[in-house]
Amino acid sequence: MMKKIKNWSVITLSVFIMAVGVYFFKFPNNFCFGGVTGAAVVFAKITPLSAGVFSFIVNMILLAVGFIFLGKPFALKTTYATVLLSSLLLVFEKIFPMDKPLSNEPMLELAFAIALPAIASALLFYEGASSGGTDVIAMIVKKYTQMEDIGIALFITDLVMIIIACFVFDIKTALYSFVGLALKSFLIDATIENIMLRKSIMITCNDKDAICKFITEELNKSATIVEAKGAYTNDDTYLIFTTLTRHQAVAVRAFIHEHHLNAFISMSSTSEVFGKGFTSV
Repeated sequence: MMKKIKNWSVITLSVFIMAVGVYFFKFPNNFCFGGVTGAAVVFAKITPLSAGVFSFIVNMILLAVGFIFLGKPFALKTTYATVLLSSLLLVFEKIFPMDKPLSNEPMLELAFAIALPAIASALLFYEGASSGGTDVIAMIVKKYTQMEDIGIALFITDLVMIIIACFVFDIKTALYSFVGLALKSFLIDATIENIMLRKSIMITCNDKDAICKFITEELNKSATIVEAKGAYTNDDTYLIFTTLTRHQAVAVRAFIHEHHLNAFISMSSTSEVFGKGFTSV
């Protein structure tokens, strides 16, 4: 139950961060990084619909398509995130109407317009959700075609909207949008990789029981024990191999230091961990 509460709380916070970045920094500057919100910026200029209303309508249509082609499990979290995002954009329009950017610093606003939605998207992907929109289209394309990388489908969709923006806005806005698309893609990947970062640990020690007991009982993880022999002392020793989160790795190091255990620790960072207790294979 606590895991579910945490999961939905992270999704809610992520959507709120995304809504702030989109409404207060992306919409007023006409930045178009692709996706439904990018399309909203474009079509708000050439149709009577506001950006918030356009986003709501298109997201609802794409959600229905997602239910049909991708199934109910995928659609549940995405539906919640999409409805919440569209609703927040409409609420912001009513409470904080904006007809110009917050500041006279376009580069500063571009940084926030990129960073906030990118970080929010990374958190949503990590929690098994998305904000809907072109993510749904890309997942359908990936499922029913030979395209293996969903990032390619997303990039193509986003690039189309930026090309359209070139004809709707001035060249300066279009160039900002191209920069935003590239940085957004990089920041999403970097954020996900940082969230997924784990520590692969090798411990050389004499007292394996105390360390393994701490890992299995306190951290609820497992380890592999290998009998070894020291090259210099020729004494019998043990190698303990385990993979932990960064917080758990710090806890193991503190435990060994606190109890003055004779151990040599080697840690390396990895973001590709599959198996029980981590990402499923």
